[in-house]
Amino acid sequence: MKAVAEMFTMGPANKDHHPALRCAVGVFVPLIALTVMGRLDLAVFASFGAFTGIYGRNEPHSVRFRSQLRAGGFMLLIMLCATLMARFAHEVGVSGTAYTWVLTAATTAVAGVCSVVVAAWRLRPGGSLFHIFAFAAIASIPAQPPLWEAMLVAVSTTLFCLLVGMSARVRRSHRSPWKRPPRIRQTSPERRAMWLEGAGYLVAAGLAGTIATIVGERLGFGHTYWAMVAAVVPLVGHSTRHRVRRGVQRIAGTVMGLVILAGILWLNPAPWAMVLVIAACQFGAEMFIARQYLVAQLFVTPLALIATLLAARVDPALLLRDRIIETVIGAAVGVAVVVAPAAWRRVRASRPTRSTSAAA
Repeated sequence: MKAVAEMFTMGPANKDHHPALRCAVGVFVPLIALTVMGRLDLAVFASFGAFTGIYGRNEPHSVRFRSQLRAGGFMLLIMLCATLMARFAHEVGVSGTAYTWVLTAATTAVAGVCSVVVAAWRLRPGGSLFHIFAFAAIASIPAQPPLWEAMLVAVSTTLFCLLVGMSARVRRSHRSPWKRPPRIRQTSPERRAMWLEGAGYLVAAGLAGTIATIVGERLGFGHTYWAMVAAVVPLVGHSTRHRVRRGVQRIAGTVMGLVILAGILWLNPAPWAMVLVIAACQFGAEMFIARQYLVAQLFVTPLALIATLLAARVDPALLLRDRIIETVIGAAVGVAVVVAPAAWRRVRASRPTRSTSAAA
C-alpha cells in the first residue's frame, strides 16, 4: 500500500511555474513562426532546439547560462549527426529493415556517450533521454529538409531559448549575482559512477531497441526508438524502488496521455491550434516533471506525438498503437536493467549462507 501511495504522491512546489513558462515560450515562438511561414517540415528541429530551456531550471543565472549553453550546443551536435547519418544512408542506399538496425545501433551509442557527457557536465535533468529522442526522431525522417535550413532553425531556436533563460535579469529584483560558475571537478567515485551509469544506458537502450525492432518486424509497427526512450526512464532515481516506480508511472501515464491525445485529435485542430497545445503541454510537463512523474506524462505524451504529427503526415491510430506498445517494451526492459544488479547482489549474499549450511 505504501508503494501504491508513493505512486500518486505529489512533491512540494519549487517555483515550477517560472521554468515552465520559459520552456513554453521557448517552444511556442519558433513553432508559431514556422506555422506562419508554412514550414512545419522544420518543426522537429525547433522542438528539439527548444530543449535548451529545460536545463538549469532553478540555478543562478550564471550557472544556468553555462548549463543551457552546453546543453544547447551539445543538442545541436546530436541533431547535426542525426541528419547527416540519414542523408548518408539515403545516398548509399541503406533503407528498410537494414536502416532500422543501423539506427538502433547508432542510437544505442548515443545513449551511452551522451549519458557520460551529461554526467561529466552535471547537467540537470540528467541522463540521455532527450538526446536519444532527438537523434532517433530526426534520423527517422524519410525526406530530410535542406541541411542549412534545418540547422538554421535549430541554432535560432537554441539562441532564443538562451535569451529566454536570461530574461529574468531584466528586472533587478529577479537578478542573481553574476559570478563565474565554479569549475566542475569529478572525484574518483563520481567518475566510476558516471561510467557505470553510461553502461546502464547503453545496455537498456540497446536491449529495448533490439527487442522492439524484432517484435516490430513481426507485428508491423514502427518508431522503435520510443522503446529506447522509455527504457532509460527508470535509470534516473536515487534508489531501486524509486526507479521501478518511474517505469510503472511511465506506462500508466502514457496510457492516460494517449486518451487525452485521442480527444485532441478528434477535434481535428488547425496547425496553429496544435502549436498552442504543444506550448500548453510543455508548460504542464515542466510544472509536474519534478513533482509527480505520472501526472507529467499526461502532458509529455500529447506533446511528443503532436510534434511528430506536425512534422509528418502519419495515421494517428497507428501512432497511438506504436506508442503504447513501444512504451511497455521499453519500460519493462528498463525496470529489468534496474532490478538485475540488486537481484544479483542478493544472490551473491545468500551464497555464503548456503555454503555454511552445507558444511554443517
